[in-house]
Amino acid sequence: MLQLKNIIKDFGGRRIFAEVNWHLRPGDRVGLCGENGAGKTTLLRMLAGQVQADGGDIQSAKGTTFGYLPQDGLEHRGRSLFDEVHAALSDLLAMEAEIGRLEIAIAERHAAEDLDRYAVLQEVFRQRGGYSMETEVAKVLRGLGFAEEDWRKPCEQFSGGWQMRIALARLLLQRPNLLLLDEPTNHLDLPARDWLEAYLASYPYAVVLVSHDRFFLDQVVTRIAEVWNGQLSEYPGNYSRYLEERERRVGALLEAKSRQDEEIARIEAFVSRFRYQANKAALVQSRIKQLEKIERIQVPPARRRIAFRFPPPPKGGRLALELKGVAQGYGQRTIFSGVDLSVEKGERIALVGANGAGKSTLMRILAGQEPPREGVRSEGHNLHLAYFAQDQAHVLDPGRTVLEEITAAAPFDMVPRVRDILGSFLFSGDDVQKKVAVLSGGERNRLALANLLLRPANLLLLDEPTNHLDLQSKEVLLASLKSYDGTLIFVSHDRYFVDALATRIIDVADERIASFPGNYEDFLRAKTAAGENGHSALRVEMQGDAPAAPPLADKEERRREHEERKEAQRQEKRRQKELAEIEQQIEAQETELAQIEQQMADPTLYQDAERWREVSARHGQLQAVVAKLYERWEALQVPEPA
Repeated sequence: MLQLKNIIKDFGGRRIFAEVNWHLRPGDRVGLCGENGAGKTTLLRMLAGQVQADGGDIQSAKGTTFGYLPQDGLEHRGRSLFDEVHAALSDLLAMEAEIGRLEIAIAERHAAEDLDRYAVLQEVFRQRGGYSMETEVAKVLRGLGFAEEDWRKPCEQFSGGWQMRIALARLLLQRPNLLLLDEPTNHLDLPARDWLEAYLASYPYAVVLVSHDRFFLDQVVTRIAEVWNGQLSEYPGNYSRYLEERERRVGALLEAKSRQDEEIARIEAFVSRFRYQANKAALVQSRIKQLEKIERIQVPPARRRIAFRFPPPPKGGRLALELKGVAQGYGQRTIFSGVDLSVEKGERIALVGANGAGKSTLMRILAGQEPPREGVRSEGHNLHLAYFAQDQAHVLDPGRTVLEEITAAAPFDMVPRVRDILGSFLFSGDDVQKKVAVLSGGERNRLALANLLLRPANLLLLDEPTNHLDLQSKEVLLASLKSYDGTLIFVSHDRYFVDALATRIIDVADERIASFPGNYEDFLRAKTAAGENGHSALRVEMQGDAPAAPPLADKEERRREHEERKEAQRQEKRRQKELAEIEQQIEAQETELAQIEQQMADPTLYQDAERWREVSARHGQLQAVVAKLYERWEALQVPEPA
């Protein structure tokens, strides 16, 4: 479908890609991973034709269509939301207009050629989904979180995050053969991410994406391509599998490099010892040539990552915080009302819900930053609260340096430790003298998080702390919060982060809140079990008015659905196991195939006819085996229906 041959790309005096070769097949779903600045976005833009390579060639199959979503910078104006997204189906709209013109022409003159063209066009229009265009547009808009009352709003009324959703909706409706997505989940809440995850998992064409959302990568991609040291290294499987395999590969490289370093040291010692002895000159020259021929093993550098622990929290009461009868709104709009929430010591609560539902508003009320319109907020005994707002990075003073900013926020007794804290968040050396104004989004968030360590707190309120953090930094933050002994309330649109951390989910929706024990996975199961009206039914249950017991038929239906889900999970495990086994077999067979091809490249092989026949026969056998393994591997990429 698409092939990169010996691609070279330089940027700012640095070589980003050095003779990269890569092959992308139809139906591939690839996640690009690597350090910030490694070249992931540059590669996407090269594939999209927006950036030219400095050397090499990019070849694509005839008829390949490309769709590229950048991280930001897109704006849509001049049309309503629905019309703007609908316009993405320009080919179908042109076909629809021609069908309309042909209907008028047929009614006027009944020409045979018009009838023939009309019949052909109508069938093509039907096959390509022309009669369900509006339905498909509505499905995508709903999936990406647009309320129906917003569909007729002018596009210019939508903010930057919603502008990117508009761009994503247009791309998905166009259904290009190659979908290139740079951080598509950046501006999506959890419901929209869940929808996009399911959509891409069943997308019939190739997808290449960059994401800092581990759960999203695990669910969507079937291959990881790591950008490092000017090259692409491929790993079969999802992101979790990539982490395991990368660790294994790096470990093997380290061992091989250690052995190579010992060999080089031994040869260099020999050269140094006998360099000036005439009777050893030939041996010394031989060793020098041997050194020159050694291809030095390159090992990926240890990844720099933030490393910190929250200070031990002060002792507090059993009840950390409580809201009773709280309501909030702005002008005529009510955000929520009748909210009762008790936060127990040691809980880790995640607030979830669509963008605009009121999660950040609820966080500000919990933090005491904003008084409620109605109701009471009560603090528990000896509460020490630390609040990380969603726009916390923007609260920083752009005129100060990193060191000045954290020093200004530090209590007197913490001032001697601020450099250590900054070092834990990757600000060291000259980095501490950078102005806040020139920091990237990730650096600003790291500095804002560093400020949280200045004062011990027994209640942390974190609103989107993972924004702009790379995957490794998210892992460290997650580990630190897991070991934190205080109480935690947080908002995050990172599914892996929520699943790994939360002990209770608060769903903010329909101007109310509903509480669910467990993590996000448990929350989704509870909603599924409750049916379409799960929110209202569960809220009734929370208020003490127990709903009537479900009929036996409903219980049986739920039991059957549970068994079907269990069976589907078992089948998926079997599929994943077979996939892993086949990938191992492919790797082993291709290794042997490469060794045989190396033998076949040796001219002396052809002097031994019998040996040549054996090698040639084995080569043919291996090619057939690999082809069959790949057929089965491709068949296993999409699970068979239960």
